[in-house]
Amino acid sequence: MIGSISLEMLLQTIAAGVLIGCTYGLMCVALGLIFGVMRLINFAQGDFLMLGMYFAFSIVTVLGLGQGGLFGGVPAILLCAFLAIPVFFLLGWFIHGTLLRHVGQEQGLSDLEAHQAQLIVTLGLSLVLTNGGLMLFGSTPVSINLPLSSQAWIIAPFGPQDIAVFLNKAQVLAAAVTVVITAGLYFLLNRTKLGRQLRAAADNPIAALYMGIDVTRSYRTTFGLGIALTAVAGVMVATYYPFQPYVGLDFVIIMYAGVVLGGMGSVMGSFWGGLIIGLVQQLSSLVLPLQLQATTVFVVFLAILLIRPRGLFGRAVERA
Repeated sequence: MIGSISLEMLLQTIAAGVLIGCTYGLMCVALGLIFGVMRLINFAQGDFLMLGMYFAFSIVTVLGLGQGGLFGGVPAILLCAFLAIPVFFLLGWFIHGTLLRHVGQEQGLSDLEAHQAQLIVTLGLSLVLTNGGLMLFGSTPVSINLPLSSQAWIIAPFGPQDIAVFLNKAQVLAAAVTVVITAGLYFLLNRTKLGRQLRAAADNPIAALYMGIDVTRSYRTTFGLGIALTAVAGVMVATYYPFQPYVGLDFVIIMYAGVVLGGMGSVMGSFWGGLIIGLVQQLSSLVLPLQLQATTVFVVFLAILLIRPRGLFGRAVERA
């Protein structure tokens, strides 16, 4: 009996780690895309995740797509994710054009000067978004109340009477959406003209200019895509995670850890970095208190970097 319970807990924890890790992976991919192409450290990345959460919450609330939604609310969440892509892409496009473009290398700044200016701008943007969200939405945690958030599929791999694994439907939907979007991004970067332009701008901006590529436009497109993907991740997380305007800080650390773990500049490596963090975070709960989950993640993070300083995929993939 003890062995059965232990195996059931292990399988349940691994399943939860994979599902949550997929969502972490999309967050890390979005940040990894921005850093891989633009070499921009965006302190406000977690706040765009928060905006994606409130975007979904507002649509579900205003349109009345809560407990009475069809198929457990799946169409409502997919609608929110679909709408978030163009809305937040345009928001990212606008922010780059009005703020980041004026403190980049395009303005004649050195690499160090551009990085310092961008760090200050994104930190200020983070403060504006966080406090603006606090003024607009208040500090009370909210959640999206959909039927799928409290429903689960039961998987009995070793027979219905011994061991059962419960898969939360909201987490399964979130994982499925993030995997599909990540695969779509991979196709975009490696099989389309736009992807080749983005990779050229990442590898050598000067050479890309000589080849007729608008590097500034490529950077703006990259930032818009990164913000849109982050917002979609926020939409999916909001289906099973309570949130408030400061929630971005909880996830931005995970994003950066996943990007570094996967390999700086490797967009797809960032996904695996996020997946590993999700697994480690959940597995640590079997032996440690919940308060030490973050500590465990960073212990494993540092251990891997001691072995592979450039991350798991840093040697094989230098750029996006």
